[in-house]
Amino acid sequence: MNIAHRYLENVVEDDEEKTSMIFQDSLSAPDLPFPIFQISQAIRRYLLYDINTVTWLRRTHNILGVFIGSLPQSPQQNVFLGLPLELQPEEATLLLEKGLAFIADDLQIHKIAIKSVPKGLTDYKATARREAFATAKAVVKHKQLKTQEVLQRLKVDPAISSRDKTIDKDEHDESIFDTPQEPSSEPILSGIVPYSSTPTTSYPPMATPSKHSSSPLPEANASSYALFKHLHASGYFMSPGLRFGCQFSVYPGDPLRFHSHFLAMGHDWDEEIDILDLIGGGRLGTGVKKGWLIGGALKNSDTNAKPDAITKNAQSSAAEDSEDFHVRTFCVEWGGM
Repeated sequence: MNIAHRYLENVVEDDEEKTSMIFQDSLSAPDLPFPIFQISQAIRRYLLYDINTVTWLRRTHNILGVFIGSLPQSPQQNVFLGLPLELQPEEATLLLEKGLAFIADDLQIHKIAIKSVPKGLTDYKATARREAFATAKAVVKHKQLKTQEVLQRLKVDPAISSRDKTIDKDEHDESIFDTPQEPSSEPILSGIVPYSSTPTTSYPPMATPSKHSSSPLPEANASSYALFKHLHASGYFMSPGLRFGCQFSVYPGDPLRFHSHFLAMGHDWDEEIDILDLIGGGRLGTGVKKGWLIGGALKNSDTNAKPDAITKNAQSSAAEDSEDFHVRTFCVEWGGM
């Protein structure tokens, strides 16, 4: 039991080392600005296909998005989804304003790139296959070394164990026409299946999309974007709030660690809000142990001015960052429940 326990501890330590290495790789910033792919002109949707970019945005910029792709191992379920990641218009607009990304027309880029695919495509495929075989061999060798360590700790001769497996195989496959083979001290690596994977991006072998192929800027709602930017600047994470009947579910930290604290709705500063909406939102938020948060942008120089210029065009970001720009929020809770 003690030997098995120590073996499990070593396996866990190795897995943690591998996980930390992958984790450190995911923290590295992508090449900036990175492309956000717009897949339709009629219905604008903004997608990310690079997992390193997705992880980096989540950890360093509080950008969540929504996974919409199926998992290759479980394609007939929709509980757990994978790449690509769809960004909310507010998230895409914020990334553009910060200069971290640009909008790329997915259709046009692929039409151009397919015509100019480099002649080294065959070499790229061969290199990918060699790397896949090398990875598979390294995994097999690592497992064999671990097996030998366990057998040595249990004081079992690895050669005996290997010989027993060979005898069992010969009993089933032995034939008088087979040519006898000399035993080899090298690990058996025949029949290895390469660790191949489908790339989530088309580059390489295609050229990386360039910023000059940028499409029109996202059209985010002025009132909702003002509230989104204000809460994001305060360190909150935000995901779509459709399941709670609001625009954003607001989290104090990563949703993998925290429950949401607020259900947020953005409004124009002089917009009239129906009292029934306030009561219904307050009761809904209290019923799910959250606060119903409403907010809007206010210009101190003109309290009656609408914040239409805030986000109709992302080019007006300078006006947003000025001292006159101010967002006020109010939290409604129902005290009768």
